[in-house]
Amino acid sequence: MIASKDRPTQLRTPYPQQGGILPDFSHPSESPRPPLKVLLAAPRGFCAGVDRAIQIVEQALAKWGAPVFVRHEIVHNAHVVKRLEAMGAIFVEELTECPDDRPVVFSAHGVPKVVPAEAARRDMTFVDATCPLVSKVHAEAQRHERNGMHILLIGHEGHPEVVGTMGQIGAGAMTLIETVADAEAFVTNDPSTLAYVTQTTLSVDDTKDIVATLRRRFPQMAEPRKDDICYATTNRQEAVKAIAEHAELVLVIGAANSSNSVRLKEVAERSGANAAYLIASADNIDWKWFDGVKTLGLTAGASAPETLVQGVIAACRARFTVSVDEVVTAQEDVVFRIPRVLEGV
Repeated sequence: MIASKDRPTQLRTPYPQQGGILPDFSHPSESPRPPLKVLLAAPRGFCAGVDRAIQIVEQALAKWGAPVFVRHEIVHNAHVVKRLEAMGAIFVEELTECPDDRPVVFSAHGVPKVVPAEAARRDMTFVDATCPLVSKVHAEAQRHERNGMHILLIGHEGHPEVVGTMGQIGAGAMTLIETVADAEAFVTNDPSTLAYVTQTTLSVDDTKDIVATLRRRFPQMAEPRKDDICYATTNRQEAVKAIAEHAELVLVIGAANSSNSVRLKEVAERSGANAAYLIASADNIDWKWFDGVKTLGLTAGASAPETLVQGVIAACRARFTVSVDEVVTAQEDVVFRIPRVLEGV
């Protein structure tokens, strides 16, 4: 059993070692193949918010037919986007690119409130696929603004979720804090009117350091009633910690613009792995990374489908004698309902 120091883990081997036809991932090694243990993180891959967002696009296509427009990538994964494009979804960056007479879906990351207001003004059919946990942060920010608070948003500048959250309240009522240095540098004339919220996909450890700095400087600061970093982000980071301390190499499957996937790579690097890489799929593996590697840690960001994980395992089996151990640090059973307008489609 693989066990981390502080977290109970459950170990299982869910994938057979024999049988089936493997895809040809170019040039397999000559037999006998060297052994490779794969520690497969669980939880990994799709979270409830991503599942819900993808279902919304699929069911919008089923209800209204193609094309259905989607403002921004529904989730940050090119494989998901391409599959939905093949079904008839058209992805755009701004509402101005959408015709008035076709439905539009807003991405899971959330949008500034002016976007649905403009869609309503144009009498468009629109569905909001914002993750409910992101909507929770929006509601917190709006409540703080109503109470006359100045809000500190811990997050990454330019990320769609941050843009959406900052767009929920009036100009000047929120300050973005990206680093501990930002937290140290922030000044206010009235510390009693401060509150903070966070982006949902941040590194748990990095955010703790920023929050600790703000608490030290502004002990009266209002805090979220419940941690804003979502359960899926936290769970996937804990699972990566559990495998990284036992693996020479960790591969994280996810997009370069996926915040939670980038954070997983950073967590792996800090948690004991000799090296960690973010890859979009098995096609992006540089097999030189495996020189001297006996144990591989493998996970996927919250917007990466399980088929990509299995593709990496298959590519490894074409070159190594692979054993797969799944390291389970949490069980997830969260399900988010889709909007009523699409129920029963």
